[in-house]
Amino acid sequence: MKNLLSIGAVLALFAFAAPAGADTVALKPDHPDRYVVQKGDTLWDISKRFLTDPWRWASVWTINEQIKNPHLIYPGDIILLTYVDGKPQLSVVRAEAPAPEAAAETAPVTPTTAVEEPAGETPTGLKVVKLHPKAHAGSIESAIPTISPEAIVPFLTEPLAVGRGELEKAGYVTIGLDERRALGDGSQFYARGLKKNSTTEYYQIFRQGKALKHPDTGETLAYEAQYLGDARLLEPGDPSKLVVTRVKQEILPTDRLLAAPEKVALPYYFPRAPEKNVRGSILAAVNGLREFGPTTIVAISLGKREGMEEGHVLRIMRHVGESKDPVSKRMYKLPDEETGLLMIFRVFDKVSYALIMDANQPVHIYDALRTP
Repeated sequence: MKNLLSIGAVLALFAFAAPAGADTVALKPDHPDRYVVQKGDTLWDISKRFLTDPWRWASVWTINEQIKNPHLIYPGDIILLTYVDGKPQLSVVRAEAPAPEAAAETAPVTPTTAVEEPAGETPTGLKVVKLHPKAHAGSIESAIPTISPEAIVPFLTEPLAVGRGELEKAGYVTIGLDERRALGDGSQFYARGLKKNSTTEYYQIFRQGKALKHPDTGETLAYEAQYLGDARLLEPGDPSKLVVTRVKQEILPTDRLLAAPEKVALPYYFPRAPEKNVRGSILAAVNGLREFGPTTIVAISLGKREGMEEGHVLRIMRHVGESKDPVSKRMYKLPDEETGLLMIFRVFDKVSYALIMDANQPVHIYDALRTP
């Protein structure tokens, strides 16, 4: 018998969010029957090898409610495609367990044991298996992530969007000790407006950017917070003395200081469709471009008030426009065309930030977003 780790248990908790018809999952024509997980893989990458719509993996990963953290899989594990009652299921054949001394330092994960039963052969000749829980230890840090951490980690702690007046309430840079207007790495400077008796030692420096407005209503949804660098408090008071510890962009008087958040681990995202049909738009790309593609971080016009959550996947739709009917000679609207998928990884009140996962042609600002 081989150890199998079911990835579906936790993901299945989100399966209720899928719209009607999501239980019909299409396998890619060239899908493999098995795949060995490689270092650098993500769950999204693996799902794309098997499924036409990668965000629907919750419908095919084997479900076992007794399993803890079933989304954790590791390099060397084998993704196995089987069929149960004619429906495809994906499971993970566990690689060798860590040595006893290493296992003592890892977090407990409960996978399953595969027991081969005479349930007939699948269309691909594979045997159908049933899964039963079995203890196993695995390091959370060494598990493969849902999406590429390099793409989003820098944006998990920076307040990318702020409300009207939020930065105006924060402390601000006044002048450098060397009387230079622009501050660089290692520059000491004075600031005012920091909270009295605060125990905060580290700060991030921001400048209010452009307004993010709804393309249809004109409502100001938020303001971009332009991250400039980091600083450390040297002497509290009014003014306070600080030193710049990192510079990303030029720091000037009136730029604002916010307490630096604690470092966060990369969250595990569970790609899924929103519970309801939503309609929104791409507002801006973090890189400032108006045309972009996969791995780009974008701001969208949907937030907590629209029910958005981390892990929600949306279709990107391109506005085709109008065309002249050759018979009636009248203009008519052409339907929007799907150009890709994005996944939300950070949610604010009226906007969210998302990573473009796939795109079959360039994506543009104000492209439409729809529930898949």
